[in-house]
Amino acid sequence: MTTTAADPTAELHAARRNTWNTWVATHAEMNPDGEALRYLGDTTTWAQLHRDVGAFADALARRGVTAGDRVMLITLNSPQFVEAVLGINELGAIAVPVNFRLTPGELAYLVSDCTPKAVVTDAMLAPLVDAIRAQGEEPGEHFVIGGEPGTENQTTFADALAEEGEPHAPVDVREDDTALIMYTSGTTGRPKGSMLSYENMTAQALTCIRVFRLYDEAGRALCAAPMFHIAALGSIAPSLQLGTTTVIHPLQAFDPAALLDTLEAEEITSIFLVPVQWQAVCAEQQARPRALRLKNISWGAAPSTDTILRAMAETFPEALNCAVFGQTEMSPITCAMDGDDALRKLGSVGKVIPTIRARVVDGFGEPVAPGEVGEIVYRGPTMMSGYWNKPDETAEAFEGGWFHSGDLVRMDSEGFVYVVDRKKDMLISGGENVYCAEVENTIAGHPDVVEVAVIGRADEKWGEVPVAVLVQKEGTADLTLEQVNEWLQNKLAAFKRPKRLVHVAELPRNASGKVVKGTLRSEHGSVGV
Repeated sequence: MTTTAADPTAELHAARRNTWNTWVATHAEMNPDGEALRYLGDTTTWAQLHRDVGAFADALARRGVTAGDRVMLITLNSPQFVEAVLGINELGAIAVPVNFRLTPGELAYLVSDCTPKAVVTDAMLAPLVDAIRAQGEEPGEHFVIGGEPGTENQTTFADALAEEGEPHAPVDVREDDTALIMYTSGTTGRPKGSMLSYENMTAQALTCIRVFRLYDEAGRALCAAPMFHIAALGSIAPSLQLGTTTVIHPLQAFDPAALLDTLEAEEITSIFLVPVQWQAVCAEQQARPRALRLKNISWGAAPSTDTILRAMAETFPEALNCAVFGQTEMSPITCAMDGDDALRKLGSVGKVIPTIRARVVDGFGEPVAPGEVGEIVYRGPTMMSGYWNKPDETAEAFEGGWFHSGDLVRMDSEGFVYVVDRKKDMLISGGENVYCAEVENTIAGHPDVVEVAVIGRADEKWGEVPVAVLVQKEGTADLTLEQVNEWLQNKLAAFKRPKRLVHVAELPRNASGKVVKGTLRSEHGSVGV
């Protein structure tokens, strides 16, 4: 809400606010020339970041964006991504970062769901906006990062920052207001937007500071994850709070040599990667050592092997080695584990962090005994407020007053959590969530397919990859993997498409008529089967 003289307490409340926008304002005053962001050798100071955030908020306000409106971001990694998110939030509006790898049809659904007032893209991704419009959806005012001055329907990000006009009116943004909508696919095949508040991100920042022991004011964190992921925003939050430097790594094909060169040149002290990336980084560092200053290294998003964990310990003996686990709805970290326990508790995702309450429950919501399998449910300050535009799914997720994660786990007598299965049937491929129901629903639309089940298969490079088990119409020639993926090309992102195809006469079912995926995994989910 806007502060006015009619409300004598408004200024007092506004003065007490604690959001990442107020952190940036503080650093701009106390350390104006300090490095806030680094990207490809260029520096954005705290004063510049604060100035650009305000200028983008001005540009949005002049175009009618107000508190509660949504602004979508379809961008690569860059400082402008951070400036855009904070500029959107300066107005009390909601930033909606989305995966640029999605097809125009998938993006059009997200536009229809959150109805943005504006969209921010990179120049190379700008054609996606026209493609979304061709699907019958309107994402609003279009700001383009980089490239030439915009067309009639575009404004470059740089021009938006430089334009003259009325500044935006001060807005009292409350800690429990929604800052972000982060989309995560659901078992029905339709993505759900997790509503995350400023308070959620403050709690996430404190979680990172504790878990990774980020006590050094000279710390420099490398953000290598795609910035549309909560893992990236969650890793930037502690730097914004502490006033330390975030070095943004450009999105490109993963190159361990280039990454290590950046770690050395930028004197990085903290970094998160998935296990398969750490495997390549360790091999490269052992082959051609760099002078590094890493103080903490972390991993997650996929299980790690003892071979990778030992390589990390041997390659970076001076660094604190942590595993983290969580999900978008929890901002995201819920469990963490120090490297000292990683080999002793191989396969565990660690213990629940102290700021979160968790229980492992049965189908009736009752706690199970240590060692027994149940669903892990949470309460705490990082928990989302609900799913955007989806009251039924929100009510289901919060049944009994706890957030139901959908993860089936067992917790041992020491409190270490082991993920057994995913209640909602999701697999993780290269750090990307792939929801089997979405893939199944899309493949099932092929005219020659009677029914299909999608399972995961272990993969050395990607962690898991989708496998489609098909039942086809009688009299039709067996579809090839290439034919199926050609048919899916404009319907599903590449990482969701199956990497193996299996033809069966019928799918195995239980007495209730449900497909028994355990049977499919044992028969078709192993490498070499």
